[in-house]
Amino acid sequence: MIAAALAAVPALVPTPAAASDASATHAYIQADFALARAGVAGVGRAQARIHAYNKELAKQCPSIAHGAPQTEAGQTMSAEVVDALWSLAYGANAAPINTFLAKVSRLHWSNHAITRAAVRFARSWHELATLPLPPLCADITAWKASGFQTIPPSALSAVERAESIKPKPVSARMLAPFASAADRRTLARAARLEQRVGESEFELGQDDWLEVLDTLELPQ
Repeated sequence: MIAAALAAVPALVPTPAAASDASATHAYIQADFALARAGVAGVGRAQARIHAYNKELAKQCPSIAHGAPQTEAGQTMSAEVVDALWSLAYGANAAPINTFLAKVSRLHWSNHAITRAAVRFARSWHELATLPLPPLCADITAWKASGFQTIPPSALSAVERAESIKPKPVSARMLAPFASAADRRTLARAARLEQRVGESEFELGQDDWLEVLDTLELPQ
């Protein structure tokens, strides 16, 4: 009986894989929390870049889309404005996003699905942060020259690329077996911060989008 009891002891001790999974989970949650905090802190910086950009458009090509009809093509061109705003907003937080990618890329779980999900999530953020600023003035000028009929290929590719990027975090369900109580609290704090950022992006983003459309006289 004693031998049997002793044989059962190792089962109560975390295996190297379990310890590694717990360590990776802790590091991921900490990195996610840091990114969320940076997102909140970076809202003002992103807004400053967007306002400066709108002023530049007002100098370079004010009312360039005057007379444009409300068509499907027009919706694509207004979507390119969203692409430009994303480029500026996420680009303003490129440094913390790059740090997040670097940290997450070094993490590994025994469940490779978690590793892939974490890296995919971090790379999606990096893709958003490195979106090139589309040539709005040139694209709208080309569209206008076609009688507002033909969407420039550069506009189409810019919109398609931006819309294809959809960051998806590692699910809490996948992380739960390896997260400590402290990790779960940190994850909840990060979620609250991310909600604040999301709300700001929606409210401010709508206003920014409408302001740029007004500058260009581009229909929604």
